[in-house]
Amino acid sequence: MKLDQLSPDRVALRSPETVMRLARMGSFHQSRLSFMRVLLRRLKSENWRFERRAFEIDGKGVGHAVYTMHGPERSYSLVAFAHDLPPEQRSDRVIATAWDTTFTLFDGLPSGADIERLSRNVPLQEAGRVTSSELTVSRANRSGRLFEHVVECLSRGAQPDRAQIDAVGYLMRTTAVYGSGKLGAADRESICDRPEFAAPFQAEMLTVFLIRGFVLDLVEHLAKVRGGARAVTLDPALRRRFGIGNSTGLGMAPFLLNHPILLNNWIETREIALARIRALPAALPAEAEAFRIMLRRGRRNVDEWQSEHPVQRGRIAGLKADLDRLDRHVAGGALTGASPWDRLYTWAETALSLEGQELLVALMMEPYGALVDDLPMRMSADETAGFSIEGGMTVARLRDILERDYAWALGIDWDSPDAQARAWYVSAEKLEPRLGERHLEPVAAYEQPLAPGRDAALLFEALKSEAGETRVADVLLRHPEHRHILRRVQIASRHPYAEIRDNTVGADVLPIDLLRAKLSFFGACHFDPRSDRWVRINMFRNAPFPHELADMEFAGWIYPALPEVQP
Repeated sequence: MKLDQLSPDRVALRSPETVMRLARMGSFHQSRLSFMRVLLRRLKSENWRFERRAFEIDGKGVGHAVYTMHGPERSYSLVAFAHDLPPEQRSDRVIATAWDTTFTLFDGLPSGADIERLSRNVPLQEAGRVTSSELTVSRANRSGRLFEHVVECLSRGAQPDRAQIDAVGYLMRTTAVYGSGKLGAADRESICDRPEFAAPFQAEMLTVFLIRGFVLDLVEHLAKVRGGARAVTLDPALRRRFGIGNSTGLGMAPFLLNHPILLNNWIETREIALARIRALPAALPAEAEAFRIMLRRGRRNVDEWQSEHPVQRGRIAGLKADLDRLDRHVAGGALTGASPWDRLYTWAETALSLEGQELLVALMMEPYGALVDDLPMRMSADETAGFSIEGGMTVARLRDILERDYAWALGIDWDSPDAQARAWYVSAEKLEPRLGERHLEPVAAYEQPLAPGRDAALLFEALKSEAGETRVADVLLRHPEHRHILRRVQIASRHPYAEIRDNTVGADVLPIDLLRAKLSFFGACHFDPRSDRWVRINMFRNAPFPHELADMEFAGWIYPALPEVQP
């Protein structure tokens, strides 16, 4: 897509050299383009209807439920199974074998026979099998700190403590939401032509959205069983403060490296949205006021951001200072005059931290739904079409591409121990990606190809002895070990945001930067790193529930509403 088709003033997209650095990607925030918000806008605009078709849960919290969303052409049903799990069996690990709840998203309306079949498989997760009638498979565990507190309070007619809710933010946390053919579920290719699934991860987001509704219904049901006539339901405003938690570790980190075209489309779309807004010749009074309101709501959201990680706590403090600085700048008339958004962002490049700059990018989109809300439909990717090696390319042309797109890698001393301090591998015991210490552990023999910078430098070195007119196909006949990186380099030459321009095996790499970048596109916020390798998040907090979609206004729901402003 040409930028001049989108932006009359031709504001340039930010360069990949600027955007594709891990420190910046690890500062991304959710935005109007995030997949949770894309889903809810569609459900609202198309008048999707919610139905709780079954809720057969006993007093111990055991049974099944069926939650269905009916759309213009199709219906999708969350089939939930609740279990009586002893506390000692709860685990956030992927290799766990038991969970408090297990789920699948069914394509249509499940019959009794379907539910019976699913009851024998879904609770087993990896040990079971589903069919192409199922789109996702998931599981979740109760919060040890909050679930019982809420049940107990509601059962005796009281509301739970607001401070405890805000400290945790969820009653259950998912440990996996599988799709795209996992465990026998439908391949994405079989559903990607459906409008509701055109944007990435929409089936997975719908699954989590319905899980949230089920979890809140479950806790109120258990309180009613325990308390009888004394029991009350959650106050609606308090109820919406619960999201669905998730603990995400190294298992997700390689995703962005393994899907370069998809990564390009996500980042490029975000950059196009920013460029469209920066190209606007003026900010109408209503648009400027909408931004000022969202800036205040964004500050309130940051004020509620809690983390136990010392580095993240420092970044939150810095972000608050950024927002104070931004607020003063806007109050001083920054949104008046010509090209205000371009001037505002240019000011932020030197006045704000990376956290502040990237939050500003997200906030600038808020008044301009009509300008950017079409973009998420372009964020998916047919990666099979872009992976063929162009064997006729000359060595001279390949060298030029490497010098242009991988200059950052060619400048690294790869003989330095720190440059290759780490190695990605898959743990045989845990069946999860791991980042090992190359010089301290015997992991090099099991290394996954997740160091594109190093491999590009090795390819460049191998090309020094080749004539410029030599075809790369001939090079690969002699050096097949470079096939994977040559393919990647050719992909990056056509997709400028496909490559992360940092060393992913260096001593100073922070995997949580990869995690946060991906999760921000999901729509997560309040990132709480527990180390440099895993992070806790909250999904759909403050969102309407399925039964509220038709009547509730929720533009920008992820930002807490101000007391004097309706959400």
